[in-house]
Amino acid sequence: MTEKFAQSLKGLYIVTPDWDDTDKLLSATEQALKGGAALLQYRHKSANADLRREQAGALLALCRKHAVPFVINDYLELCLALDADGIHVGGTDASVAEVRAAVGKGKIVGASCYGTLQLARDAYPAGASYVAFGGFYPSRVKKYDFVTAPEIVAESKKEIPLPVVVIGGMTQQNCRPLIAQGADMVAAISSVYMNGPESNAEQAAREFAALF
Repeated sequence: MTEKFAQSLKGLYIVTPDWDDTDKLLSATEQALKGGAALLQYRHKSANADLRREQAGALLALCRKHAVPFVINDYLELCLALDADGIHVGGTDASVAEVRAAVGKGKIVGASCYGTLQLARDAYPAGASYVAFGGFYPSRVKKYDFVTAPEIVAESKKEIPLPVVVIGGMTQQNCRPLIAQGADMVAAISSVYMNGPESNAEQAAREFAALF
């Protein structure tokens, strides 16, 4: 656990959608931060390097303004260049150990463990700050070719001394059983950024934050 961010790894964890419109992205993100989001991950799989740098830099400034940690998905060099608060890595990215060695002790390193407890067991000694499981439910954004068993949350909490993040189709309703099992954070994209025609990211975030 990264002590500096220990209090931040609890509550709503917002993950950005693949929006090229930076103003729209910043506006919705600021709403969500005002609503009580505890952690922000910048994830944009289709952006080019210039757009990625522009958006990540602007989001970092926004997170600094609201005193919320900012992590970047996958892009280690961008994380280091911006001095972001951390990085999130998946199964096909650099290993947790490699990333931890590169960013040092003071940063957040998140690890996607999908539906596999063994990945979390491996991530802990390698230096992960939290483990993320999912998808649990069908997602509008990320396509999962598996479904994660809800019991993995309680199993991980019993065995591995790291915060647990749950992801995959999360809503303010369907995440409740996972929080009851011990999930420390709920990661959401659509339910915050795309919650209907009268999209209100601040209200959506507030509803998630209230669950904690």
